[in-house]
Amino acid sequence: MKFLRLSVFLVLVVGCSSVPPGPEVDDAAKPATSLDIASQPLQVPPLDALPETPARPLAGRFQAVTWDALPGWQNDDLSLVWKAFINNCKGLMRPVSGSMAMPARAAPRAWQPVCQAAQSMPQEAGTQQVRQFLHNWLQPWRLLDEKGQLARNTVTGYYEPLIRASRTQGGEYQWPLYAPPSDLLTIDLGSVYPELAGKRVRGKLEGNRVVPYDTRAQIMGSPKQPPVIVWAADPVEAFFLQIQGSGRAQLPNGEVIRLAYADHNGRPYASIAKWLADQGQMPLKQASMQNIKAWAQRNPHRTQEMLNANPAMVFFREETIVDPALGPKGAYGIPLVGQRSVAVDPGFVPLGTPVYLASTYPGSQQPLRRLVFAQDTGAAIRGAARTDFYWGSGDEAGEQAGRMKQSGEMWVLWPKQAGAPSAR
Repeated sequence: MKFLRLSVFLVLVVGCSSVPPGPEVDDAAKPATSLDIASQPLQVPPLDALPETPARPLAGRFQAVTWDALPGWQNDDLSLVWKAFINNCKGLMRPVSGSMAMPARAAPRAWQPVCQAAQSMPQEAGTQQVRQFLHNWLQPWRLLDEKGQLARNTVTGYYEPLIRASRTQGGEYQWPLYAPPSDLLTIDLGSVYPELAGKRVRGKLEGNRVVPYDTRAQIMGSPKQPPVIVWAADPVEAFFLQIQGSGRAQLPNGEVIRLAYADHNGRPYASIAKWLADQGQMPLKQASMQNIKAWAQRNPHRTQEMLNANPAMVFFREETIVDPALGPKGAYGIPLVGQRSVAVDPGFVPLGTPVYLASTYPGSQQPLRRLVFAQDTGAAIRGAARTDFYWGSGDEAGEQAGRMKQSGEMWVLWPKQAGAPSAR
């Protein structure tokens, strides 16, 4: 699962060039646990059993600093961080087959001694134990830009929305959320051109030609539609769930399931807010989620027309929620942790890297400084220190994510014995 890393209101007003690619799913319609790696014990293979894949150059530079150089480091409450650190180690230590297309990630060999030492720590390690472990094993590196200057960049927020939905169509439940269609082709360009690693195109076969896959309007208007997982009660909420890339759906019987990102149709994203403004329906500045929902309620006969202005379509897979505290999987393939996971540009920070982020809370100067994990990416997250902060699930998380557009900087926390940060 990968999200379109933009805050909700930024997506509506500004729009984005494309819906991001997500990890491949072999059977997207089959329910699966959201835990996977998180539910398994940490297993650290011997150093010589870990593959040494070719290095990928990073765009930025790094400057070694002391722990005292991290503003507010001693105030970060690390009592709940250890579970996230162990899960991150599980991601670092897993084997990666040639079929797994993934952006640049931290090298397993660099992290093997650290994760091996982590096995001896108690599962419920407290703040001081965690802090001492990090001091013993990791070196902070200040992230610089391509020119060697201090990297400061925008920090936005994202979250996991909750919608009302039903497995059957009827009454208010009229808006389908689909599993991937059987005729959708995903072509991994990196398998042929190594310099395009992680790049994919989507399409379908027409005769012996591969052509672009259908737009949203074509999918909705076709008599042969993809399999429906659930029918949403509100079209705008369903649309926002697609923008976020994943979400939770509460069924009429009270059951809550996760709709996790599975794939998309490969079409570029277009802003429905801009469409409304171009149609003279509302000023762009007023195109909030609430105002768009109200417009749809007043204009039910034009709602689908509005949605079709965005040709992009996201497809989902159903997952059972075993641990409500864990979010959907990010681009790194492990569940996100609210307020401890971030999306980054892997050209500057390898996936799987612990990072210290210094920013502020949405719409304020109150410091937001904490250890987070680079576990996700996004089409709009580009540049040194550009960050999207995962707030978690629900309305409060959504409110924080929607208001967040702060400035921030970061420090990469890297194994002491491994030299400067690098990617594979």
